[in-house]
Amino acid sequence: MKIKDIEKYIREHTQADDFICFVSENESHETRFAQNGITQHIAGPKLSISLELSFGEKSGSCRVNQADEASLDFLIKTAEDIARLAPADLEHMPSAGPAKLPKVENCAKATMKLKPKTMVDIVQKSINKAIAANALVSGMCEKHLLKSWTFTKNGFAGSNEGSSFGHSMTLKKGEVETKVSYEAKDYAPFDLDQEFARLKSQAKALASMQSFEAQKIAVILRPEALQELIWYMTWMMNRRQSDEGFTAFTGQMGQKFLGEKFSLYSTLKHKSLSAFPFSSEGLPSTETTWVENGVIKNMPANRYWAQKVGCEPLHIFNMYIPGAESSEEEMMKMVPRGLIINRFWYIRAVDMKVGELTGMTRDGVLYFEDGKIKHAVNNLRFNEIPHEMTRRILALGAEKLASPAMIAPTVLVDGFNFVDKTTF
Repeated sequence: MKIKDIEKYIREHTQADDFICFVSENESHETRFAQNGITQHIAGPKLSISLELSFGEKSGSCRVNQADEASLDFLIKTAEDIARLAPADLEHMPSAGPAKLPKVENCAKATMKLKPKTMVDIVQKSINKAIAANALVSGMCEKHLLKSWTFTKNGFAGSNEGSSFGHSMTLKKGEVETKVSYEAKDYAPFDLDQEFARLKSQAKALASMQSFEAQKIAVILRPEALQELIWYMTWMMNRRQSDEGFTAFTGQMGQKFLGEKFSLYSTLKHKSLSAFPFSSEGLPSTETTWVENGVIKNMPANRYWAQKVGCEPLHIFNMYIPGAESSEEEMMKMVPRGLIINRFWYIRAVDMKVGELTGMTRDGVLYFEDGKIKHAVNNLRFNEIPHEMTRRILALGAEKLASPAMIAPTVLVDGFNFVDKTTF
């Protein structure tokens, strides 16, 4: 059943006062490899149809993965039954009406044309390189093509087509283990030789590891590491939670609350970034300044809260953090000593009201002194407050695509707070 037929069927068969329907088709190919051998190739389409409907202020929802009439009947009836039994939602909002949506290009031709055989060849070349280096490599090469549609009882209609390509490799040689990953909407810029050279370089640097005690110390955060902290910070920078006094951003709208060197935007203009044209509520995506030179200009707000407090409803659909021209070599000369951080993981909130996070380093930590890398050190646990951390940015490097949804620079930060060693 085509999307227009699904929409027509739901409109004709539901008794609900209002509804919003999400339909997505995902075609995926994933080639997995482990310890220098290809282990699995998973492929196939996936369909998802989700319906949220309401009778007055009482709402219900259901999801199915087939588009035949029996499945759609089940979808509608189940959602309606749940809605009739549900308590009234005091924050219920009518579904969005017609809207002018931005034109975006989230599909890359090179990704769309990428064949499974080429993906398997990429994996085999990765394995060959590991064998030549007397090492073991594991990881995954993946391609995803997504089509999605949203329509409402009140006339909103939006669609999007997107692509993504990813290739991750974990190299193990002796006691050394490290990882690199490439993730973008466009396969075309991917360079396996460059990625594997980066992997070997990390492994070589980690071969001479020394014990390092937790302390406050300057760090060079590479774009992927910065991304992982900023995602969590923006999650806490929610307008409603802040207005209600639950986050560190309470009362900070329009104030210079972050560092002078830090700015953050959502943009439709950068070709390498994916930009979904609308939110799950049917809000069109627009050029948005969140933070500019440390000043908070906007915070994400849903339609209900925006109406309640009289602000503009906004959502984060991607992130762009401008950089500058400092190289890592120059950064290492700006402080007496410090650490280079590739990635973080297992990040969790410690105190939402303060904005404090905890987590651990991963994929290799390098110690530098007097402008030169000396050796690798063990992984460390941190307790840090990202918005305060931006006030301690000493230098910005060139911007880089950290993921399909974020462009970020390398940053030099003073006094990053490590609190413990970790054993993995």
